[in-house]
This record gives sequence, structure tokens and C-alpha cells, in this order.
Amino acid sequence: MERTAAKAAFGNVLLNTLIANVTTSFLWFALTFWVYIETQSVLATGIIGGAYMLFIAFFAMVFGTIVDRHRKHTVMLLSSVISAVAFLIAGGLYLWQPEAALLDLGGPWFWLFSAVILFGGVIEQLRNIALSTTVTLLVEEEKRANANGLVGTVQGLAFLVTSVFSGLSIGFLGMGWTLAIAIVAMALTFVHLLFIRIPEGTPQPDPNASSALDFRGSVTAIRLAPGLFALIIFSTFNNLIGGVYMALMDPYGLTLFDAQMWGFALAFASTGFLIGGGLVAKFGLGAKPMRTLLIIVMAMGVLGAVFMIREWWPLFVIGMWMYMALVPPAEAAEQTIIQKVVPFDRQGRVFGVAAAMEAAAAPITAFLIAPIAEFLIIPFMRSPEGDAQWGWLLGEGQARGIALICLFAGLIMVVAGGLAFFTRSYRKLTDLYAHAPEQDIDGPAEGQEPHGHAGSDPVTARGGRADVPVREPADDGRTGGT
Repeated sequence: MERTAAKAAFGNVLLNTLIANVTTSFLWFALTFWVYIETQSVLATGIIGGAYMLFIAFFAMVFGTIVDRHRKHTVMLLSSVISAVAFLIAGGLYLWQPEAALLDLGGPWFWLFSAVILFGGVIEQLRNIALSTTVTLLVEEEKRANANGLVGTVQGLAFLVTSVFSGLSIGFLGMGWTLAIAIVAMALTFVHLLFIRIPEGTPQPDPNASSALDFRGSVTAIRLAPGLFALIIFSTFNNLIGGVYMALMDPYGLTLFDAQMWGFALAFASTGFLIGGGLVAKFGLGAKPMRTLLIIVMAMGVLGAVFMIREWWPLFVIGMWMYMALVPPAEAAEQTIIQKVVPFDRQGRVFGVAAAMEAAAAPITAFLIAPIAEFLIIPFMRSPEGDAQWGWLLGEGQARGIALICLFAGLIMVVAGGLAFFTRSYRKLTDLYAHAPEQDIDGPAEGQEPHGHAGSDPVTARGGRADVPVREPADDGRTGGT
């Protein structure tokens, strides 16, 4: 009966996350499309994308501490409320100021309007961290990789829906009605959450975590899992490369398509998320998810290097589809490793640190690459000298500068993934994952070490209690609405 309740709760949380992700992504995509169409500025879109990731980096560790200290249901409600309020404020700014003022990159209203919308979207990261720990709470160990695949499928479905409707909404309705749709949808998310019950106990306070930013506790949990810090560093490096695509993907796509058709192209490509997530949900990640992750990263590098090598829209769209199909398995691999080797009561903080470091990397690249692309690489590739030097490889077209940048970014990913196989951290983390004991969701008895402690001696870990019902809830979730 308890397993049935946990399964139902997980399904409801996934559905609610889908609604919330659709809403926040819808408005973020719409803002990017609207700004680029009205200003034709690669710099502006790069700054918006970079600012989004910078916000995540700033808040993610605080979010992780909040998740560990409170019930997951409460955290998700808080996320919905704050996002709805932020979108309402943005709607008020839109009604108060003329569009010309909101699109003036040299004025304060553009930055305030964009920041409020991005903040409302960034709060969704609080829900996502809570969702990652909820997988540990509600799903038995051998099925967590599959559950993470379902999470990737939901995120892919959200991307598919928003990529279509953001372009259509901006193209046919404008920014005002787009804001109104987002506000209503976020309100529906909150109402739906009120009817969800997550079977969970009240988290025990950590006496060593006295502040809202428990950096020490996060570092301690990471250090207890040999090789985990290297995994986070590797993912951070990949996000440095990912910042290139974040800054340049929309300008490249909007060079080939108008806003409505670019939305449809993104929608088709984002079905790759569904396929990739669905394959993980069906088949898992294998016995060595770290190895799976590195292979996927190398494949993503190859795709990123070649899918703009000619200014031919079928190559670009199919390449995007294949690239996006690899994203859910890569993310699921990292989440599955953390869910196995980090104690449950500290997973929120570890996911928060990982999100902060990985998110901080992308805006660094985005902020650097957007002006470099706009003022140096793109003009150079449009010149006779650039065409003579690189035309044999990249062909002709208006966006050959973007293609050149993405070519080198992809090759760097391939090299980094290949070298990681030979590191000591890769071998240590692979061994730790294979021998880590099962999580004890209810926590240890007083005076005992946690059964799921990631720093356990490997010999002890091999004898970990295979019969621990890791997903059994501490109560029926009826008190406090959670």
C-alpha cells in the first residue's frame, strides 16, 4: 500500500513539474524571441541566457539547503508562489511602460523587466532540486535511473511544448498576452499542488547547518564520496562549452527561420528529449553510469562540432534532435550517481552545489562568446579573408562565424570526455557507485552512522543491508498537507 502511495505521489509530482516547467520555459523562451526579433542583437540574447544561468548559480546552494530542511511538498508550493508573484510584477511593468522603453537596452526598464521574468524562472530550480531528492525518497534504488529518465522525458516534453508555443505566442499574440498566459498557468500549478500528498517525514534539523547557505555541509558530503567532486567539475567544464550553444543557438536558428518556424524547428528537435529520456526510463543507464556519461559527452561534442558545418537547415535540425536526445541520459547519469553515493539528508545541498557550479560556468562562456561573436568572429567570417581561410570547411552563409565557434567548442568536448576515462577520479567513483550501500531514508538510530553514508568503508559497503526498504515513508503524509 505504501509503495502504491509513493508511486502515485511520484506520478503527480512529475505532472506538476511538467506544468511548472512548461510555464517558466514558455516565458523565458518568449522573452528571448521577443528581444531578438525586436532588437536583432546577439549580445542581448546572450546576456539574457547568461543572466538566467548566473541567477541559478547564485541561488542554487541556498535552494539546496532549503530542500534539505523542509518537506519537498512545501518547497514546491513555495516555488510556485514566488514564480507567480514574479510574473505578476513583470505583467505590471509591461502595462506601465511602453514596449519601446522595455526594449531599450540602454535604459533601466529592459534590465528590470528581464530580471524579474528570469528570477521567476530561476525559482523553478528550487522545485527541480526538490524533485531530484524526491526520486530518492519515492523510488527504490534499482529503478532510480529509470525514474530519472522519466524526469528527463517530462523536461523534454516541456521543452517541446514551449518551443512551439513561445514562438507562436510572440508571433501572433505579442508579449502582453504571453505574460498573461504564464501567470494563469503558474496559478494552476499552485492549485494542483494543493491536492498532491507526498509520503514523507519531517526532515531532522542538521546541528552543523546554522545558516541558509550551508556550504560546509555540502562540501563535507561531496568529500565523503571519492571522485564526486571531479564529476561535478567535469560537468561544470561541459557547461562552459554548453554556454557557447546557449548564447548562439537562437541567433543561428532565427537566421534560418522566422520566429514561428524556429519554434516548430525547436519543437521537432526537442522530441529528442522525449526519445532520450524514454530510452533511459525503459533500459536504465547500465551498471556504470559514469562510463555512460563520458561516452554521451563525447558523442555530444561530435554532434556540436558538425551540425552547423553547412548552413543547411535539415542538417541543423537533425543535429539538434540527436544532441537533445543525449541530454536526458547525461543528466540522468549524474543524478543517479549522486542519489546513490550521497546520504539522503544531504542530497539537496549536493544537488544545489552541483547546480550552482554547473550553472555558473555557462554564463561565463555566454557573456564572453556573445560579444566576441558579434564584434569579431561573425564580421571576420563575412569578410573575404575569413571566407578564404575557412570557406572550404564551413561553406557559405550569413552565420558561418557561429558555425566556426561551435565547431571548436564541440571538439573540446570530445577531447575532455576522452581524457576523463584515464583519470583516477573516474575509477574511484565507478568503484564507489558499485559498492555503496542502500540509502536509509528514515535516517539512523540515535548515535549510529547513516546506513547510506557515502563515505563508508568499501568492505562495509559491500555488505550493505540489501533488505532496507529505502523508499518507505516516515508517515502517511497527511499532516501539514504533505
